[in-house]
Amino acid sequence: MAQPPVVKNIEDLTARRIAPDDTVKLVPLAGPSDGSPASVFLEIWEPGGAQPDNSHPDSVEIFLVLSGEAEAVSDEHTVALRQGDVLVLPPGSVHHIQNTSATERLYTVTVMATDNEGSMAEGFEALVTNGTPTLLDEADKATIFARYATGVA
Repeated sequence: MAQPPVVKNIEDLTARRIAPDDTVKLVPLAGPSDGSPASVFLEIWEPGGAQPDNSHPDSVEIFLVLSGEAEAVSDEHTVALRQGDVLVLPPGSVHHIQNTSATERLYTVTVMATDNEGSMAEGFEALVTNGTPTLLDEADKATIFARYATGVA
């Protein structure tokens, strides 16, 4: 028998911070727990927020910028990002992204092409889902989904 499709609604998803004082929250959208070899997240950076340097030896990481502006550093390279950009980070690069706005959040959809990280035995999805739960506020929902911006729920 075939596997049924997985459907999730934003109201049922939980944002998490990998560490309690992180300035980036991640919302797992799909991953190994759904039968996918890739993990997909909504990531939200607070104004001025950044990730620590990180690296994924066995995975390409892809970011689609939904809203906001940022600077991405990958090894010795630095690039500016804005809404509509797609950033592809090669496996093994040491990288981070910083929200360059002092007032607006940065929103991306992020794909970890292969979740079975050698350095993270349980994978990146597990690292996120074991993090500190936090809320998606109305501004987050309105930025991501037009129906929330118009007040239609």
